[in-house]
Amino acid sequence: MSEPAHESEPVRIPDHDLDDLVATVTQLVAESRKQGETLSRLTDEQPPQHDGKHDEPVHTDESTPTSALEDSDATATGAERPSSLFILALDGKAYAEELAALTTWVHYLLLPVYGREITTGRPWCQQWHEHPEAVARLHALWLAWQQLTDIEAGLAGPSTWHRDHLDSALLQLRTPDGPFGACTTSPARPNHRLLASPEPAGV
Repeated sequence: MSEPAHESEPVRIPDHDLDDLVATVTQLVAESRKQGETLSRLTDEQPPQHDGKHDEPVHTDESTPTSALEDSDATATGAERPSSLFILALDGKAYAEELAALTTWVHYLLLPVYGREITTGRPWCQQWHEHPEAVARLHALWLAWQQLTDIEAGLAGPSTWHRDHLDSALLQLRTPDGPFGACTTSPARPNHRLLASPEPAGV
């Protein structure tokens, strides 16, 4: 009878799966760049600023203070661009779309490469998207991945992502007292349960 693999033994990916993994990573990188370009366009689309050098002087009604016009412009501009890229700042359709994109990245890149085996010391939950802390940490990890695997991040970008983001995120998510502490600890016994969080103190 063969000895069980030690928990620290590295995961081996069969050679025939590597081509699929490379294609998936390439597709995810392309999608991430497209999303970044879209967000950049939304952020950059602002009304042209008047510098007063070549334009005709602007005449305003004396009954309308200049500050009110500026506030109106700021409100219109703010409505066109997202206030935050972080998923917890989104709601409705925007949240659903971001969660769907995050799920693709988690299922096709993060778990196949970095998932490791489920054990009592390293729990996981197939319904991770129902754990708010897991969604927040995984989304932050994905945002960092998009930035640090971009060619503009330089040659050390991926190493920085592993060191500063991946290791700490997985340590927090998969620790026995983390968000999945009451979920699956053995692949043969799937389980999902949300742990109760502290009640806010009364005001």
